[in-house]
Amino acid sequence: MMMSFSSLGKEVVFLCSASWLKLACICRSLCFLCSCYFRFLLLRVNSFCIQVFYFVFLSFLGFLVLKALKPRTDSFRPRDLDLFFTSVSATTVSSMSTVEMEAFSDSQLIVMTVLMFAGGEVFISLVGLHLGKSKLRWRIRTEDKVASVNSDLCPSNPANDIVDDHIELGVVVKKDCLNAQIEPQLYRPQDKSLDLDYLKYCSVRFLCYVVLGYLLGVQVLGVATVSLYIALVSSARDVLKKKGLKMATFSVFTTVSTFANCGFVPTNENMIIFSKNSVLLLILIPQVLLGNTLFPSSLRLTLWVIGRFREKDEIRYLLSRTNEAGYKHLLPSLYSSLLVVTVLGFIGVQFIMFCWMQWDSESLSGLSPYERIVGVLFQCVNTRHAGETVVDLSTVAPAILVLFVVMMYLPPYTSFLPTKCGERLPGNRERKKLKRNYKLLLENLKFSQLSYLAIFIIMVCVTERKSMKEDPLNFNVLNIVIEVISAYGNVGYTMGYSCERQLRPIEGCKDKWYGFAGKWSDQGKMILIVVMIFGRLKKFNMKGGRAWILL
Repeated sequence: MMMSFSSLGKEVVFLCSASWLKLACICRSLCFLCSCYFRFLLLRVNSFCIQVFYFVFLSFLGFLVLKALKPRTDSFRPRDLDLFFTSVSATTVSSMSTVEMEAFSDSQLIVMTVLMFAGGEVFISLVGLHLGKSKLRWRIRTEDKVASVNSDLCPSNPANDIVDDHIELGVVVKKDCLNAQIEPQLYRPQDKSLDLDYLKYCSVRFLCYVVLGYLLGVQVLGVATVSLYIALVSSARDVLKKKGLKMATFSVFTTVSTFANCGFVPTNENMIIFSKNSVLLLILIPQVLLGNTLFPSSLRLTLWVIGRFREKDEIRYLLSRTNEAGYKHLLPSLYSSLLVVTVLGFIGVQFIMFCWMQWDSESLSGLSPYERIVGVLFQCVNTRHAGETVVDLSTVAPAILVLFVVMMYLPPYTSFLPTKCGERLPGNRERKKLKRNYKLLLENLKFSQLSYLAIFIIMVCVTERKSMKEDPLNFNVLNIVIEVISAYGNVGYTMGYSCERQLRPIEGCKDKWYGFAGKWSDQGKMILIVVMIFGRLKKFNMKGGRAWILL
């Protein structure tokens, strides 16, 4: 009897071990297939397709989570289309709104914070930088230029080390560790030209750490500063207490939104309610600039400062070979310097014109001269893709609105670059070889950015033609143009909707603190969703329309 139990136990152990080995083999096979599939996507799929899938998937995921969570009050629940519109707006950092912000609960605000963080340009570029690093690592392995086993995870064993006799390349390969994390390590030969691929890989890897530190450092400092200000200033605390907002939620939400240049604020009035809190506005202004228009210049300055304290070949490579690094936010020194001048110049033009035409206007009434200066500066800084506001745009002069439309249309890195400069600038590269016929056909069918915007504006005018006829003061062409351009520039500025401007007053009409698009039809909102996604991906079509020749 004892023998039978013993033999039965051995059989059970044998079956279990065999099953475990089969399961482990299946897992390894699945991991290998996933790795091959990921490598195929990384090396073959267009980055445009990847980003389209990313934004659409993230928008749908955000919509499902927002729908599952309860709003602030049970008496009002946003429609599914409005929730999806909000999710797309947060993901594309557009801050176009069809629902009042105070309708969202604390948990929904946290979800929107995650969407804004994941949709910010700095975070997206960091993900792309990591993918580029992976491409370089795989290329190095494929070409057998460099390969070794991490010495910490796989100690050297002379009895098991296998040395490939590639003396001309200076390659040493150690093969005695199954689970080691293989990282390229280079033996530097006399011919330094062989080090370029490895130096580029190390430089990109170093840049990943710098961008990650920049991304987290600026936002952590911003959250700490905003929280400290609210804790010390009673007027700001009273606003949050009156709105039922937690200080931590407000600080994190506003900081992430400001750095990502989204423009969402947890209050219905955006930053209008904080127009007298000039210090808070001054705290947010650098975050607006560091997260978008001045990000390349700030990143280059960060690398230069690090290089002053720590000499590294990677820093010298990044600062001298910006085009080869493959990171579009790392610009040459001349471009970075002129970008700062251009950004400050645009802000200065807006500031002078706004103060000249709006100093004694209703939009700045009740503010002291110092508060007006800070408020106007904050407004002008946010015109370039951020979208936070301290004034009601419906009270601003039309000339200022036209200037704002131009600023919203301009790409973030618009700069004055003299063509006679000796430095090689982006956009002046040699012509590439002829592409395949179908690719050339697609290139020729692309329209310019202005052409697409004109098409979108016409489509909105068609879908909203009934409202334009019955309510012409609210649904005028200028308001529609501002809404579409704002969505395309991922800014979030809006003229809003006023019941007082109705020619035929509608009984029970109440003014709401959401964007003009909130009064559009469902078809118009769907068009604006497409515009927001198109605007977020406009960098892939900046050279469209070249097939059209205007004489």
